Amino acid sequence: MAYPAGTVSLTSGDWILTDAVLGSAEADRKNGAQAVRLQQNGTLSMAFFLPNGANTVTVQHAIYGTDASSSWELWAQSEACNCNKWTKVGNTVFTTTATLQTAAFTVNIPGKVKFEIRKTSGGAARLNLDDFAVTDYGVAQPSLDNDHLALGNPSGATADPSYPNNYLLLKPQFAVGYNRDQGKPNWVSWHLDISDRGSSDRQDDFRNDTSLPQGWYQVQSTSYSGSGFDRGHNCPSADRTSSDENNSATFLMTNMMPQAPQNNQGPWATLEGYARTFLPNNEVYIVCGSYGVGGTGSNGGLTTTLDQGRLTVPNRTWKVIVVLPVGDNDVARITAATRVIAVDMPNINTLNQDWSTYRTTVDAIEAATGYDLLSKLPIEVQTAIESKVDAGPVL
Repeated sequence: MAYPAGTVSLTSGDWILTDAVLGSAEADRKNGAQAVRLQQNGTLSMAFFLPNGANTVTVQHAIYGTDASSSWELWAQSEACNCNKWTKVGNTVFTTTATLQTAAFTVNIPGKVKFEIRKTSGGAARLNLDDFAVTDYGVAQPSLDNDHLALGNPSGATADPSYPNNYLLLKPQFAVGYNRDQGKPNWVSWHLDISDRGSSDRQDDFRNDTSLPQGWYQVQSTSYSGSGFDRGHNCPSADRTSSDENNSATFLMTNMMPQAPQNNQGPWATLEGYARTFLPNNEVYIVCGSYGVGGTGSNGGLTTTLDQGRLTVPNRTWKVIVVLPVGDNDVARITAATRVIAVDMPNINTLNQDWSTYRTTVDAIEAATGYDLLSKLPIEVQTAIESKVDAGPVL
């Protein structure tokens, strides 16, 4: 049953609801007396322009009652264009839980602007939205410190089993965009500062990740045996030595990729160590991963899969390192002058052992992978730092 279209007056102004209503039922997830409830391809649109532009937008969202998951998007329209054109902001959001969660968007639009929310999947499954909040253009962004996804979710991964090859795993130690059919991460992202370093020993407890959705194949500690490829860490063991528990988490197989030994133990390991030299005077954000199919390990010859085809051997391994001074509100401290190191290495056993020879741009990695890296940064900062090849010291 469709909800009738109409306009409602809220404290912020008039909003146009299409296949949406103000819900006050017990099953509506809300912070006050009511929340917007959308179904099908419902929309929630401002019938007015905000006068002071927008820096950030936050929205709370949850599934209605016991309904299935849905996805939605934020769109913006600037009065300056005088063209009635809507532009999508950030990644598609997937709502998978009945507990209100906060979705945050970096907008950075000056002048008058208005917004629209569009439900994009889930059909008759209903979705609640509440507490839509905007910070004016030029106002400091909300503080995001030590959040593994503070700089963005590269592929828009979501904790929805319906998207098995872009599945979000959030660990206290790192975030993973996991690919079930490839048996490895698309990417792993983490924050590193001196508090992550301690005296805990390397646990070496490689093991399957039991937190994967029921019925998914779990790559085993023995899945790489005899293959000629290392169980290559994305988030390295030595970045998590503050406790045995934190170090142990890095040995989950969802943090591993099949890596040629001379890649993993050579320039990749050297670069891992170099990233830690920025501590304690700096913090580091790191995102890395792999792409393509087919690598050459110690057994020789091109190998495309392991473990009876359940584990893809990548063709390339890549990493992006963002270095910033110690402080608060991490995103706000990254500027056009921030040092960013990006590398893209062949997954072979005869590569140059000097990691600096593989320096490239973030833009080039995005073009190769299709990801949107550092998406939470202001557009002008992204433009500046993503197009440069690092030329800084390497020791």
